[in-house]
Amino acid sequence: MSRFRKGGKKEVPAINTGSMSDIIFMFLFFFMVITTIREATLFVKVSVPAATEVQKLERKNLVSYIYIGVPTRSSLYGTEPRIQLNDQFATVSDIAEFIEKERAARNELDKPFLTTSLKVDKEVKMGLVTDVKQELRKVGAFKINYSTKKGSAVDKK
Repeated sequence: MSRFRKGGKKEVPAINTGSMSDIIFMFLFFFMVITTIREATLFVKVSVPAATEVQKLERKNLVSYIYIGVPTRSSLYGTEPRIQLNDQFATVSDIAEFIEKERAARNELDKPFLTTSLKVDKEVKMGLVTDVKQELRKVGAFKINYSTKKGSAVDKK
């Protein structure tokens, strides 16, 4: 006499889907963490200069960027260096309004820590950069950062 039955109908066990939602949320969280969102579409060419003493910014969410360079579509916008604020070209007089909008969009406690980062092409003359800095002083934006890349300060040609 045997204790096991061999003649019965065998069924495939059901797949356990209880942890599938956990796996999906883990993937979702993973892709949300590693994805970077570009804030502005560049309309100017910016090749930042190299510097030997580079320091990273602590809180990048408190940084407003001002791009200065030659337009990428020079046939349409010319070959003179232009200022870009967010996704549009601007003049030096538009900087005050830009800074005020950036301050209004931030929390009151974060306003003293706001930094303006200048991403300037290395071929741009300092006259335009000085005009931008003077306008920033008028508005009280004294924390200014120059964006650079790490490397030797001497150009290798």
